Amino acid sequence: MKRGFFGFLVLAVLSAMVSPVAAQTTKLPDLKGQTIIAVTENAYTPLNFIDPKTGKPMGWEYDAVNEIAKRLNAKVVWKVTSWDTMIQAVRDGQFDVGMDGITITDERNQQVDFSAPDMVRQQLMLVRADEKRFADEKTFAANSKLLIGAQAGTTNFYVAVYNVLDGDESNPRIKLFETFGASVQALLAGDVDMVLMDAASSKGYIGAYPNKLKSVGGPLGTEEFGFIFKKGSGLVVPFNAAIAALKAEGFFDRLNTKWFFEYKP
Repeated sequence: MKRGFFGFLVLAVLSAMVSPVAAQTTKLPDLKGQTIIAVTENAYTPLNFIDPKTGKPMGWEYDAVNEIAKRLNAKVVWKVTSWDTMIQAVRDGQFDVGMDGITITDERNQQVDFSAPDMVRQQLMLVRADEKRFADEKTFAANSKLLIGAQAGTTNFYVAVYNVLDGDESNPRIKLFETFGASVQALLAGDVDMVLMDAASSKGYIGAYPNKLKSVGGPLGTEEFGFIFKKGSGLVVPFNAAIAALKAEGFFDRLNTKWFFEYKP
């Protein structure tokens, strides 16, 4: 989407960049207590969101970046902004690092620097549980009455345009929403008929609305996610070193289990 996905409700983390033994003996950069201003959206379960029970922000990306900062001897100050302003704000230096399940693309690489990929994901079609009119993207596309809910400027939006419909970004069958949550609520209300979402997030929403939502069809694309930084940022190399170490130690695997399988919305 921002963002992206993975099949069979399984998060496939990229292969470790260094061996476990190397990770234990490699000394990570020391940022000497530097404050890192991190920004997210708090609207992309389970990567970043507000816990409805406690009102506190949490998710995979919070845990990952807090651990990275700990390993690098840095302090994180968290900020929140909307998705449609995030990349530009990081590009302008308003924040040191941004995250929101951001897909690594050539176009975005011209605006910001990316970290090494932290995960690989695939997108699925999220629909109402009683949906019987279509079972994949081809039967969906063939019925001109069916509508897609999407968030403008996200990978999900572009997958909807180019993998499901006719490549026309102004296609009236795509209804735009400011957040993922709003598009899912529109799906539940019957205002749209399908929302594209990565498999883990789909699993989270299906868990939150049992007997009301399901996924259909196969994966519609594969993408890599990464953290974003202002061009030339001195944080890219330290972050990449920490990401490699955490992958090698299995820390990201534990986060995947915690947030994509054990967490109950």
